[in-house]
Amino acid sequence: MPQTEERPSGLRPTRQRRAITDALERAADFQSAQDIHDALRHAGEKVGLATVYRTLQAMADSGEVDVLQSVAGEATYRRCSPDHHHHLVCRECGRTVEISAPAVERWARSVAADHDFAEVSHTIELVGTCASCSRTSTDR
Repeated sequence: MPQTEERPSGLRPTRQRRAITDALERAADFQSAQDIHDALRHAGEKVGLATVYRTLQAMADSGEVDVLQSVAGEATYRRCSPDHHHHLVCRECGRTVEISAPAVERWARSVAADHDFAEVSHTIELVGTCASCSRTSTDR
């Protein structure tokens, strides 16, 4: 099992939390709490679904994981880079790419300054169809 880099969060490093963190590290894209729970069960980990939900929410609150709403409206989770970024999400397969958007950052600062706001945060999710899914749909 690969070693995972622990990010400071103030959360206790319990066995269940480590198992959830490891499951997130192995996942390529965003996963629902149910997906993570299923992966843990198949790996022989005894972690309750409620514990998975609570842990993921605590990790999201501390900034350890990013949360996106799936097309079906379900919260999905992924450990992303610690740097500020946004997401480009395929509406077909869920593939997600982290993107930086300097123009968006400048725009957000400008709008905040124009309205005398400080400490403004924002989240941007661009949703489209990835090249692989686009090819598949045109092949039908």
